[in-house]
Amino acid sequence: MARKRVLITGAAGFLGSHLCDRFIKEGFHVIGMDNLITGDLRNIEHLFKLEQFEFYHHDVSKFIHVPGELHYILHFASPASPIDYLKIPIQTLKVGSLGIHNCLGLAKAKKARVIIASTSEIYGDPLVHPQNEEYWGNVNPVGPRGVYDEAKRFQEAMTMAYHNFHGLETRIVRIFNTYGPRMRLNDGRALPAFIGQALRGEDLTVFGDGSQTRSFCYVDDLVDGIYRLLMSDYHLPVNIGNPNEITLKEFAEEVIALTGTNQKIVYKPLPVDDPKQRQPDITRAKEVLGWEPKVSRKEGLKVTYEYFKSLPQEDWFKQPKEFVSNK
Repeated sequence: MARKRVLITGAAGFLGSHLCDRFIKEGFHVIGMDNLITGDLRNIEHLFKLEQFEFYHHDVSKFIHVPGELHYILHFASPASPIDYLKIPIQTLKVGSLGIHNCLGLAKAKKARVIIASTSEIYGDPLVHPQNEEYWGNVNPVGPRGVYDEAKRFQEAMTMAYHNFHGLETRIVRIFNTYGPRMRLNDGRALPAFIGQALRGEDLTVFGDGSQTRSFCYVDDLVDGIYRLLMSDYHLPVNIGNPNEITLKEFAEEVIALTGTNQKIVYKPLPVDDPKQRQPDITRAKEVLGWEPKVSRKEGLKVTYEYFKSLPQEDWFKQPKEFVSNK
């Protein structure tokens, strides 16, 4: 029997590469697509030798053509860290508008089911805690984070329009803070930033007073939730994340303990519109998908730290990528 074929955009990124692994393991023929603006081919180089994997170096904001059958499309192409989307705001908006339009059009033409990567950022700086899927959010559309928040909110609206108007099979996953191997050390998010600073012997930088909270989900748990949602019959948004909430100050202290370093915590002003709380209500995921996270933060952090420690030392000191165009 022929393998079912799946297109994964953002395939060379942190999440995209783990999704490629999962779908290969599940017996699919995987077509990865990435323009490599934030992705890294090293994340998927182990797949190039497989006949059930192929790669397109392409920008999904431009017209997409994939020959042959397609059964599923996963749209995971997007800058996902503040360092990236503040440097390439227009591309961030384009991948969440033109990119999703191209993916949905392709899904319609191929009669494929599509799942889109939305984010807890659509809740903005939330006035409801923990955040459930019925909460509409508290987002500043003209603030610096608006390019990412509104791109994702538009993605959800466009996806629901295709579902309601064209009868397309669609799924929406709202992803909360996720971590694990293949994250970029210099991408600006708390966990890789803390571990990178620890590896370099620097003090750990906490923004604000460190009382703001995050909830960290290990990547294997997240990928399992995404897979279950795609294979389910549920078309409304579903939060996937770990509800185990921690302050960033406590988290920095955990990283210092894990790495056995003697760095201090230093405090810097809080960035504009930085959310003060982030914790998913995963009731819907439990009821609809039978999903909840299994990997403890202690266990996941250990694996992630070992991954970062194993990288070449020049990666520890590498500066964030400079982007040359905002076209």
